[in-house]
Amino acid sequence: MYNYIALYDRCVVASITSDALTRQLAIDTVKMALCFAKKKPKSLILHSDRGVQFTSKKFVEFCEQEKIIQSMSAAGCPYDNAPMERYFNTLKTELINTNQYFSTEHLQADISKFAHLWYNHNRPHSYNGYKTPFEKRFEIDNNVT
Repeated sequence: MYNYIALYDRCVVASITSDALTRQLAIDTVKMALCFAKKKPKSLILHSDRGVQFTSKKFVEFCEQEKIIQSMSAAGCPYDNAPMERYFNTLKTELINTNQYFSTEHLQADISKFAHLWYNHNRPHSYNGYKTPFEKRFEIDNNVT
């Protein structure tokens, strides 16, 4: 499972669930995140852990081609990736650990609904002053303060 969140509003911008964590799945998820943007940013920083999929030659070359700067903390120091880890904790606590799944398809559908509907539109986030990610995004997009 790969999920990417925007750090400025904690919005889930891409979510793909699969049985295997591969470099191609990581690339496909970044591509999905890039499609979410209204326009491609001039520079983009991707915070991740040091998983083999993120350090693979193919993924590194993809990031270079897309002008994405990879950011990884030193081993045993996961601070760059802390917001993503917090999201995974929320996902597990509020969805996965409270349900039973008898098929991969059901799990994938629920994760997608959780990320793109519940988490982005309904769940307040302390980082956003207890606004949902989309409420915060609306403020930013419309310069409302």
